[in-house]
Amino acid sequence: MNFKSILTFTSSVLLALTMLVSCSDDDNGSSDANPPSLTAPESSNNPNLIIGDSADLTFNVNVPGGYASSSVDATNGTASITSEPSVGSTSGNVVVNFTANTPGAATITLTVTDEDGMSDDATTAVSISEEANQVLLNSNITTDTTWETGKVYILGGRIAVEAGATLTIQPGVIVKGEAGTGANASALLVARDATLNANGTADAPIIFTSVADEITPEQVAAGDFTSPNLDPDINGLWGGVIVLGNAPISAAESPAQIEGIPTSDTNGLYGGDDEGDSSGTITYISIRHGGSNIGEGNEINGLTLGGVGTGTTINNVEVVANQDDGIEWFGGNVSIDGIVIWNSGDDGLDTDQDWIGTASNFIIVTPQGGSAFELDGPEGELNRGCHNFVNGVVYAGGEIANLVDFDDNTNAGLTDVYFYGFSDTYMATEEFSPVASFGGDGNCESANWEYTLAEGGAPVDEIFTGVPTEALTEVAANGNSVGPDASNFGWTWAAQSDALESIGL
Repeated sequence: MNFKSILTFTSSVLLALTMLVSCSDDDNGSSDANPPSLTAPESSNNPNLIIGDSADLTFNVNVPGGYASSSVDATNGTASITSEPSVGSTSGNVVVNFTANTPGAATITLTVTDEDGMSDDATTAVSISEEANQVLLNSNITTDTTWETGKVYILGGRIAVEAGATLTIQPGVIVKGEAGTGANASALLVARDATLNANGTADAPIIFTSVADEITPEQVAAGDFTSPNLDPDINGLWGGVIVLGNAPISAAESPAQIEGIPTSDTNGLYGGDDEGDSSGTITYISIRHGGSNIGEGNEINGLTLGGVGTGTTINNVEVVANQDDGIEWFGGNVSIDGIVIWNSGDDGLDTDQDWIGTASNFIIVTPQGGSAFELDGPEGELNRGCHNFVNGVVYAGGEIANLVDFDDNTNAGLTDVYFYGFSDTYMATEEFSPVASFGGDGNCESANWEYTLAEGGAPVDEIFTGVPTEALTEVAANGNSVGPDASNFGWTWAAQSDALESIGL
């Protein structure tokens, strides 16, 4: 190779190396550039759609490298881009039109690419209902809200009415909870300083149930309050209703976190020093198929009342097939008049933490393995007096473990209660409290218990262990002189299905 050739070759190598370094510098410059950034519309502000509906969703985009293109993907529907910035723009809006195809929660994901090939994406969500009268709820209630007669409201998880907000539920509304366990259990939670005005009527009760229940507003409007497809002993399909207030509780700490709600959710706090606190008004409600498990041995009650004060009005409550207790009070002062508990998975009525109130005119039918009453004494030093159960009927059924489970310090009294419906093989699996604890701490009156035993079954002293004879009166089957008038409960599923009539009520 001559000198000229060597020179030419060397020049070519140097040129190639220069180009390689230059390309490398360019690549480094691109990688250091700012990629696009997107802001999706808030899911809580997006409209609830029914199948076939469309909505425009606006994404805000920032594109330092110059806008090049966008693409969109969607679930449970179809999406297309209807408006976008011009090529080279560094900011603007991309409008996506979404059409709902399938009920549930839909997601819409927009991806934006700049002129350097860099991209970013953002996702928003839309709730889709199958029918126009269905509303899917996926976020907490933070402003005054009304749920309207003729509609079904789907709880897409744990929905809290937050402090300062009022939820009004009109007569005949159906609320259905989606399936879920643990932290994903669906429930309606009314936080402290929030208000629930759920005022059904005897002709149009408010029904809380599972999405698996096919009951419709049209059926309720026609006066039929029964489930068309779920048996009245199917439980654990969703959570339940939880109402929390600022009234006193005898917990180690107050406020405390209510059972069934993760400690990460501060809406689950209850308790304070306001005995007259108001959480609203609740009348003519039926809660069904609840009690979803949130952990080992920890389920949600049908109706949970934590630190609820006397400013709250509650009457005419039915709980059907709850996996845990029918109603449980944790402290507070609120009373309830008119109760039906049917097929509770554990206890019918349960009290804790120094509840001071009265449950009157109640019917408990066949608790499935727990007690008709589990009455726990106060925790700690707070003991404000007695809570009372007055004028009730308990139909024991075949699986009940106890009639009344007193603690030694239970501050509870039971007066004018009729116990019957024992199977001929009935034996209490645990003895009742001894005489010294009958009526708990001795300062609360328990008297006038009427009963009918099964022929050939366990004798009275084995069923009512420790109960003074002067408190007991044997009567013929359904010959009781105490207990509520069952005709007042014609609005319940238990009455309409003839479950009450079948036990002589």
